[in-house]
Amino acid sequence: MSTSMDLIKPLVTLVAIVNPLAIVPFFIHYTQGYSDAQRRHTVRMSAFSAFVVIAVSALLGLQLLSFFGISIASFQVGGGLLLLMSSLSMLNAKPAESKTNVEELRATEVKASMGASIAVVPLTIPLLTGPATISTVVIYADKAQHLWELAVLVGYGVVVALATALAFSLAQPIARVLGKTGINIMTRLMGLILAALAVEVMADGLGKLFPILSKVA
Repeated sequence: MSTSMDLIKPLVTLVAIVNPLAIVPFFIHYTQGYSDAQRRHTVRMSAFSAFVVIAVSALLGLQLLSFFGISIASFQVGGGLLLLMSSLSMLNAKPAESKTNVEELRATEVKASMGASIAVVPLTIPLLTGPATISTVVIYADKAQHLWELAVLVGYGVVVALATALAFSLAQPIARVLGKTGINIMTRLMGLILAALAVEVMADGLGKLFPILSKVA
């Protein structure tokens, strides 16, 4: 177990990665043929699913690493690299977790037009939460030395879920006020913050794998 968990960085990192504002255009596009009731259901399911991903990662992530024999230091380096790649995507005004191709987008459009739920796939996974989100939660869960710190981390899942629900519920007003340019600027700012945090996570992991680096620093 490493040093005590910083209570602010996990929240900042999660909000930067999930960044519901960046997913608002996708939500509007996919739900344009939905009734108000279907749209509200999609909002609730997306928010709840995002919470579940974060909570499960916080509570079971370290056990999975132990099962596969992966050290937290190695996971920090790999996870930090993943966060850095996500931040570069955000600096190009793209969602951190978005890896959907043209075929997947078209399939989702057909799915939505038929009235099928798109709340979990693709809105929650991979657009809102994905490997970068899971890596972040697991890395900070390792720093939790007390149950209340782990509970705080799970609580941040509630914060992310509420932020997601708010952003999606106000999708049309947000799109009108911020516009594509405003959303892109916000995404790039979040990407810059995430890049700095990613370097910090990687440096921590490298310091554990190669102690001599910590002495040099």
